[in-house]
Amino acid sequence: MGILEEYERGRLFFDYGDYITAAQILGPVVDEAPDDVAPRLLLARAYYHSAQLHKAEEQLRLVLDHDPAEHYAHLMLGRCLQRQSRHDEARPHLRIADAMGIGGTTAP
Repeated sequence: MGILEEYERGRLFFDYGDYITAAQILGPVVDEAPDDVAPRLLLARAYYHSAQLHKAEEQLRLVLDHDPAEHYAHLMLGRCLQRQSRHDEARPHLRIADAMGIGGTTAP
């Protein structure tokens, strides 16, 4: 199976709410295409929804290292840090997301 097919398979598991399986599928996809933001963001979301917050944070920081203007990654990172009771660290990311017009959205 190719990388695109694996990404789509990971997305299906994510859409069905099986976040752990989605993360297991998406991990190798991200390893094969480390600069592709879409699979990395979906992997971060899968980690977030399966309460693997440190792994989600790591993936989101990598996204932001690659693209500091990725507004959704700022929102997700802010929410992830909030869930870890790291509110002071979350605040700048949530402000950036809000300034980009997405701060009022629901949880990632």
